[in-house]
Amino acid sequence: MGCGGTADKNPAGNNGDSAKPAETKSGDSVSLTLRHINVRDTAKNTLALLEKVVKKTEAEVPGATFKLDGVEDTVNRDVKLKAEMAAGKPPQIFNLFGGADTQNYAKAGHLLPLNDILKELGLEDKFFELREFTVDGKIYGLPEAGFVEGFYYNTKLFADAGITSAPKTWDEFTKALEALKAKNITPIALGGGSGDGWAINMLANSLFVATAGPEAQEGFAKGTTKWTDPAVLDGFKRLKDLKDKGYIDPNVLGLKYSEGQAKFYTGQAAMLFDGSWATSAILDKDKSTVKDNVGYFRFPNIGGKGDNLINGGWSNGYGFSSHLNDAEKKAVKAFIKNFYTLEIQGEALGRDNRVPSMKGVPTPAEAAPLTKAIGEAQASAKAAFPAFDALVQPKVKVTLEQSVQELLGGQLTPEKLVEKMQKVQDEANAGKLEHHHHHH
Repeated sequence: MGCGGTADKNPAGNNGDSAKPAETKSGDSVSLTLRHINVRDTAKNTLALLEKVVKKTEAEVPGATFKLDGVEDTVNRDVKLKAEMAAGKPPQIFNLFGGADTQNYAKAGHLLPLNDILKELGLEDKFFELREFTVDGKIYGLPEAGFVEGFYYNTKLFADAGITSAPKTWDEFTKALEALKAKNITPIALGGGSGDGWAINMLANSLFVATAGPEAQEGFAKGTTKWTDPAVLDGFKRLKDLKDKGYIDPNVLGLKYSEGQAKFYTGQAAMLFDGSWATSAILDKDKSTVKDNVGYFRFPNIGGKGDNLINGGWSNGYGFSSHLNDAEKKAVKAFIKNFYTLEIQGEALGRDNRVPSMKGVPTPAEAAPLTKAIGEAQASAKAAFPAFDALVQPKVKVTLEQSVQELLGGQLTPEKLVEKMQKVQDEANAGKLEHHHHHH
């Protein structure tokens, strides 16, 4: 959906030298380049964890040294890695996105298939979701962390309105919305104006998957399901209803995403539907006035095909060169063994509120209650589904962003919206528009 401001897009001051593939100097010594994206101040904890793992791995593999090469994420993704892959000379270990990037590099033959290594290390069933890194049954990358989307709520405002527990069903949810509105409390904060239609689509996406099931969105680009299917339409009718009844901030189209978010963490609205990347802002000791009274709940069950699911994904992590010699491969295997552990995942969760990519990560004692609540919501879900924009063509994504703004602004009915979406989807499927995966 959006990166929700997790990252500012300023390239880091790196020297721009391409990492040279390591050569094995003597019988034993081997040098590996490790390309990472932990270059901002906000990523210092993540970098410290990586350094810790590298130190441990160097101690375990005599003669191995890792050269850490930090590059800003978009520069790595769109410039450096692209060029290195085109030349067939990627670094031994590198930050990698799932989806289209992984598919392209795997087809070009530059990614190391990991199935055997995962089996050997006993990691084959330890990840929540490797689908975005899987091409034709082979796994080519391992996600570092993930995200989930759900409702943050202000426990104090809920109590003021007489709501004693987080809603689990649509019925309980609408009762809560009604009770909040009766107290003149804005029920749902949302900023989806100008370029931020994607923020409305987080909510829209969970709505139409709740009513139509994840199969619906899996089928749009394949042509097996349609935006005009009654269950999908039902989701958009409910979105319009939330706005018409005054449950969504009436100024939704006048606010930017970040302004909608701020309305929640300054106590001016009872709920915020957002991605888990919003946690740090909500717990910010300088900005947030709600940090001591905030909870979290999963999208309520509607009684449709999407009950008990959560929108989430695991789409960024590490890939490995397919051009490794035996000494390099041994060092890479040790790195995977040391980096992908419940302990390291637990530290990332505790320090940075990052959603684990591996199952069974115990929530550390020092983790905020909010982080625990998000972990429980994720763990109690039957499964996760990806955001719709990972499954459709870019033109389709952009059209929905515009269309939901028109829906909430009263210029488009739900019926007209789905007709318009299906027309664009048909054009895209007919190959008039290029297919490509969008990343989180």
